[in-house]
Amino acid sequence: MVKKISQKFYIALMFIFLYAPIIVLIVLSFNKSKSRAKWGGFTLKWYKELFANQQIMNALYTTLVLALVSALVATIIGTAASIAMNSMKRTPRTIMMGITNIPMLNADIVTGISLMLVFIAINYTLGFSSVLIAHITFNIPYVILSVMPKLKQTNKYTYEAALDLGASHAYAFYKVILPDIFPGIMSGFLLAFTMSLDDFIITHFTKGPGVNTLSTKIYTEVRKGIKPEMYALSTLLFVSVLTLLIIINRTPSEEKVDKRVKKRAARRERYPKLRFLKPAIAIIAVIALIFGSFVGMRATTGSNSLYVYNWGEYIDPKVITKFEKETGIKVVYDEFEMNEEMYAKVETGAVKYDVVCPSDYTIQRMIESDLLAEINYDNIPNIKYIGEDYLKSAQSFDPGNKYAVPYCWGTVGILYNKTMVDEPIDSWSAIFDEKYKNNILMINSVRDAMGIALKYLGYSINSTNKDEIEEATKLLIEQKPLVQSYVVDQVRDKMIGNNAAIGIIYSGEAIYTQRENSDLEYVVPKEGSNIWIDGWVIPKNSENKENAEKFINFLCRPDIALLNFEYITYSTPNTAARELIEDEAIRNSTIAFPDSKTIGNCETFKYLGDDMTAYYDDKWREVLSQ
Repeated sequence: MVKKISQKFYIALMFIFLYAPIIVLIVLSFNKSKSRAKWGGFTLKWYKELFANQQIMNALYTTLVLALVSALVATIIGTAASIAMNSMKRTPRTIMMGITNIPMLNADIVTGISLMLVFIAINYTLGFSSVLIAHITFNIPYVILSVMPKLKQTNKYTYEAALDLGASHAYAFYKVILPDIFPGIMSGFLLAFTMSLDDFIITHFTKGPGVNTLSTKIYTEVRKGIKPEMYALSTLLFVSVLTLLIIINRTPSEEKVDKRVKKRAARRERYPKLRFLKPAIAIIAVIALIFGSFVGMRATTGSNSLYVYNWGEYIDPKVITKFEKETGIKVVYDEFEMNEEMYAKVETGAVKYDVVCPSDYTIQRMIESDLLAEINYDNIPNIKYIGEDYLKSAQSFDPGNKYAVPYCWGTVGILYNKTMVDEPIDSWSAIFDEKYKNNILMINSVRDAMGIALKYLGYSINSTNKDEIEEATKLLIEQKPLVQSYVVDQVRDKMIGNNAAIGIIYSGEAIYTQRENSDLEYVVPKEGSNIWIDGWVIPKNSENKENAEKFINFLCRPDIALLNFEYITYSTPNTAARELIEDEAIRNSTIAFPDSKTIGNCETFKYLGDDMTAYYDDKWREVLSQ
């Protein structure tokens, strides 16, 4: 009795672990609030917006086409390779099987980087075709793994007997071998399809501008938070797969099976050529898919195009639509999640972007590496709407404002729950206070975290003094027992849900959290902090520089800057756009637009060189490893 109860408990526990996250995701897809920590009521809004969101629909289409085409091609190649290897002698077959198993044993990141380096070495432009080739390459071993066991079970003497009776090689294969290995082929196809559908790493390293799968799209949304539309899409995909599995696993009665078999036999006798129709349709469909995909990708290229590389969720989609309509320029839009990721792509030149939006210290690094072209301000008359104070601040990383036009800016500060702290917070000392143990959310960012410690100790956030950096490291190590968790975007939902008293957050995110939870307050500590600026730059290898300058000029237009501010909630340096903000509380918000005293007490991050950057990274790893 106890044994049966324990078995049932184990099974129940297993299903809870497997399906509880999916149930949570489904519930969130009907949550009116964007926050995962707050129930705002039932809604179907996200399902409606899902189908209206062109970026998500394009990512879904690319994902499905990529998975289907790569799986089909890999299945054909893998099956042919399996047949060839099966006919080899034992030793060479074993060697070949070992070679084909290597890609499966390799870490995905090794395969992804290797394929990217191959494409760069042969000067192959990254795009949809490079991702397709990469997916076919890593799918082939999985097909071979599925087909080979079936081939070993096949009786080769039956095939030879068919040849002796006068059958051609093709006919004997079709009638004798194929039926035996078909389950293995289907298994290989489904495995390849699933692997391609689920892949992120290899796609991330081999994709070009304008190419996004669902996995890469979700990844780029991390900075601003995953859209609720993604929850809706994931729910629909789960329900579709579940329905398909139920249909496939339904066992028909013997009577129905007999009727189907008889009907098929009668159809074959009546229409003998019909058996070639399905394969022909399948081949035509595959060719059409491949051709259609390449035509679609080719349509986005040309002299009247613009390749944009920006942070995820960092521009209102309406702005891109407006720009395309007003100028006739086709925008090919791509997203990144980290400055370092963006820098690596621009530096290699594998993809030639026309306009990019890095952060301050990365702009400085790109200038020093001679990766940027000077901006012709004759083509950007709307620069007059950018405040002089912001242009002056930008000169700390872009002397003379030659290479960058400020786009968004903000501060790093403390978000605290007024009901969970003893008194209003105005100092970094709060995050080092024992009384808030396990109630502090620390930022998981090397420069931000080290900058906070350095500022608290009275040093510059751009310190290159190793003694000062060592002192900051020790302080962060001492703080670690007080920290609930090290987070970036998760701080929003945790603070909204009252899961912590204090969190380090970017000012733009603080505005959003206050809308969801009125008990939250944001402050830039009196010791000072980081004031960051993201700006638009033009890479030196841009092939559409004039279009890039038109785009930057368009973004500097007050009405467009206002649209972007309302969409992404990060502060705008566009003084005319600020005057257009209708909500007086936001227009005069000290979070979005802090006073000159607060700004004057902050510093902008600078690029400190490769050696010092590596030193900071080592010290941060030391903190996290304690």
